[in-house]
Amino acid sequence: MNISDARALALAVQELFETAQHTLRDGSDSPLIQRITTHLGCPLAEVPNVTLDLPSFEHVNLHRGVEAYLERHSPDAAWFGIAGHRAFLSVVDMLAEATTGRGYQLGAVDYATVATGPTTSTEAVQLGMVCTSAPDGTPVVLAMQGAQEMRGEELCHLQLLSADRATAATVRDEIERLTGEYDAFRGQVLSFGVSEHRHNQLLTFLPRPSLTASDVVLPEGVLASIERHVIRSATQTEALRAHRQHLKRGLLLYGPPGTGKTHTVRYLLSRLPECTVFVLSGVAMFRRLRATTALARRLAPSVIVVEDVDLIAQDRSRDTDGNPVLFELLNEMDGIGSEADVTFVLTTNRVDLMEDALTQRPGRVDLAVEVPKPDPDCRERLLRLYAAGTTLDLPSADRVVAATEGVTASFIKELVRRAVLHQVDNGGALNEAVLHTVLAELTAEHQTLTRTILGGR
Repeated sequence: MNISDARALALAVQELFETAQHTLRDGSDSPLIQRITTHLGCPLAEVPNVTLDLPSFEHVNLHRGVEAYLERHSPDAAWFGIAGHRAFLSVVDMLAEATTGRGYQLGAVDYATVATGPTTSTEAVQLGMVCTSAPDGTPVVLAMQGAQEMRGEELCHLQLLSADRATAATVRDEIERLTGEYDAFRGQVLSFGVSEHRHNQLLTFLPRPSLTASDVVLPEGVLASIERHVIRSATQTEALRAHRQHLKRGLLLYGPPGTGKTHTVRYLLSRLPECTVFVLSGVAMFRRLRATTALARRLAPSVIVVEDVDLIAQDRSRDTDGNPVLFELLNEMDGIGSEADVTFVLTTNRVDLMEDALTQRPGRVDLAVEVPKPDPDCRERLLRLYAAGTTLDLPSADRVVAATEGVTASFIKELVRRAVLHQVDNGGALNEAVLHTVLAELTAEHQTLTRTILGGR
């Protein structure tokens, strides 16, 4: 073979190799790529990528928004999936790999179970694609990918593929609007953190309490003043708006442990069935304040409950680093806007440690209410309330009430519980003698720590 023939052979091999590479990159033999490019009417390399990224706990809402969009524009559209090793790749990256003829193929849709309420859930697309169209009929492909939380990712993604970027953006905007319209969080009681009700470690649906005013024992007039400040009708809200009065309000409940602050909050939540409620406590106070206030603005009317706020809102002079979490709380309370229908409900056992900037500036806390240890009348009411589920033979509670001077509601609740157990074990009625027997056990010298925990004398 002479040099000229060798050169011609080399050029032919090179052309064959380049043609093969082009064919592989085109992905024309891939059913996955064919389904997408046939629908869009253009090669995948010419398709711009428009995305919508949301926190992982919004997966349920993104799924509902996409399903609502499909119902309106392509009710018969069917989801399809991608088979192959996902690693940390986005859907677009997987498709790019698929065009080379290796790695990813047409597969089944992946689903994940997501909560829609305290006891309800749905199957949301974890990884899948669907062919649909824009409102003007232009072909669009949607790709949904839930967060890979096991790998530390905290975002879920919607990627929109269309030959025209503006079309993809229009579809994204409509889906984002529908995500808000069909928001599963609206009107629910939610908590950041871990709960036995659901295993979602970021956002948990909690049952809404069901209490009546008779279940709350406070000094005369206290509950009524709290209700006037926090609970209002839609007519009252509109009247305030019409008169350009602020809607945001702040309530601080303070008093010793065990006096009923949390119980009072639970009653308020039962009276606000239309409000979205966020309960912050423990680690969530430090990590999820900003996310909570953003959701509260979006889902107003809403309530943000910060329990044991003294854990983050103690006086700044006591904290060597200036208490940055306190600063964030103050900024969020200020930044939420007076026109927003958001209520902050704060509880504390140590009001003496509270920062002046939180408790004295109007617009942050508008009403501070002490929840004290129960007086004689309240102690009798509590005693009969906690014993309502059993037969109580107690014509007069004067002696028991006098013997429980200085105790909290939690102490009386435990007193009744132990008295019921005593009655079960020994027979007879739940009467004054049984109550005094159990009270003597609780006030024994070796029960000092127990009394402290329960809020005894």
